[in-house]
Amino acid sequence: MDQGSGEYFVRIGVGSPPRDQYMVIDSGSDMVWVQCQPCKLCYKQSDPVFDPAKSGSYTGVSCGSSVCDRIENSGCHSGGCRYEVMYGDGSYTKGTLALETLTFGRTVIRNVAMGCGHRNRGMFVGAAGLLGIGGGSMSFVGQLTGQTGGAFGYCLVSRGTDSTGSLVFGREALPVGASWVPLVRNPRAPSFYYVGLKGLGVGGVRIALPDDVFDLTETGDGGVVMDTGTAVTRLPTAAYAAFRDGFKAQTANLPRASGVSIFDTCYDLSGFVSVRVPTVSFYFTEGPVLTLPARNFLMPVDDSGTYCFAFAASPTGLSIIGNIQQEGIQVSFDGANGFVGFGPNVC
Repeated sequence: MDQGSGEYFVRIGVGSPPRDQYMVIDSGSDMVWVQCQPCKLCYKQSDPVFDPAKSGSYTGVSCGSSVCDRIENSGCHSGGCRYEVMYGDGSYTKGTLALETLTFGRTVIRNVAMGCGHRNRGMFVGAAGLLGIGGGSMSFVGQLTGQTGGAFGYCLVSRGTDSTGSLVFGREALPVGASWVPLVRNPRAPSFYYVGLKGLGVGGVRIALPDDVFDLTETGDGGVVMDTGTAVTRLPTAAYAAFRDGFKAQTANLPRASGVSIFDTCYDLSGFVSVRVPTVSFYFTEGPVLTLPARNFLMPVDDSGTYCFAFAASPTGLSIIGNIQQEGIQVSFDGANGFVGFGPNVC
């Protein structure tokens, strides 16, 4: 959907009878939530705001329940379990925890622990809420572990196309022929899917970087996270600078344009029908190399032919592989065995 700030949406029926809502697919957080009536503070969404009073399956969660105990920042109000979640960009949702029925196509899943957000603020424009599919026990994937074995996969369709991508839960989501990379666990951030990244390449040439630039430290800092809820890939400043300079050196023949927003390396391609650009690659631990097509790293930022190198420096040591870089690639998570796979299919 051409709304929001670069997120991918999935259509889900909430409640009984199901009310269709657009929800952001977020592999970087756990909470499943939608905006709810009565709204004390709500942003604009494309569907009518969900009204729990009109759902026959909505059940509030009591303060003393084990589900409430599993929520970070939980509280109590009139005997009901309260939740609040703050996101890295300053967005937040606050409200009541409930058990509710969710409908995906013809599949009905009952008693999903879901936040009913009465105070919500942030960059979720258009969406009714978030489908958190992170690595924690309260995420949609965590709640379904008994049925799906922690397995799911997605293919995020490229921006600007009318086709749709896919989001699949269960062992059948794990394809034969994928390139598998071990997931790295960080006890201090169980929601995040960390991967071992060893290097970056431009035009088949590996960029010289410090050996430990992408390492996850014993104190839980640094590391590399796969996140569908972040658009642009972020890299530690030193790694980004070397990577960007390597790309600029191999695109010196292309006319430059001034930077746009968080992008500092942009090109004026208005006079071109097609251009040849070097490939960009991620080198993972244990061997796999993910080489990206040009649309996954050169991004149009206006209608007049300006394209930007779609990476940015991270304000912290944490690296994030965002959804622009994941576009069009089948990505599969095998949570039970601790692997993420790339390919073999595209969308």
